Amino acid sequence: MTQLSPSANAYLVNKVLSASPEELRLMLLDGAVRFTRQGRDGLVAKNYEIAFNGFSQARNIVMELINSIRPEVNPDLCAKVSGVYTFLYTQLIEAGHERSIPKADKVIQLLEYERETWALLMQQLAAEKGAAANLAAVPTLTQTPAPGERRAAFSVSA
Repeated sequence: MTQLSPSANAYLVNKVLSASPEELRLMLLDGAVRFTRQGRDGLVAKNYEIAFNGFSQARNIVMELINSIRPEVNPDLCAKVSGVYTFLYTQLIEAGHERSIPKADKVIQLLEYERETWALLMQQLAAEKGAAANLAAVPTLTQTPAPGERRAAFSVSA
């Protein structure tokens, strides 16, 4: 396992502590992909220690993803998502025990798809928040001024 320099470690800690829940989930998915690739590369190189370490880290991240699911929000959706993550976890175990590159490849493919889907959702939510913020910033003139009251004037200069 690679040791991070003190400055890189401080950067990572700061990044995690300042991240939104959505960004944290994206970081977890990135880590799961990276460690599964590491495990796969270890299998290819027949370096089973690297494979074991990579798959172990990926399993830990997938377990964190499972544990972060909140069924009180949407039980049916959470059950389906939990099933997908449980499948990934099982495939990671089998890829390591069977030294199966195809199973590792399948996990990588599914994790990358999940990561891409999550990133698109984050973009859509950001766009919706931006549109809502823009609408909130638009002044509305729904009230008619009282007799003798002046409306505020807006001017735009080029």
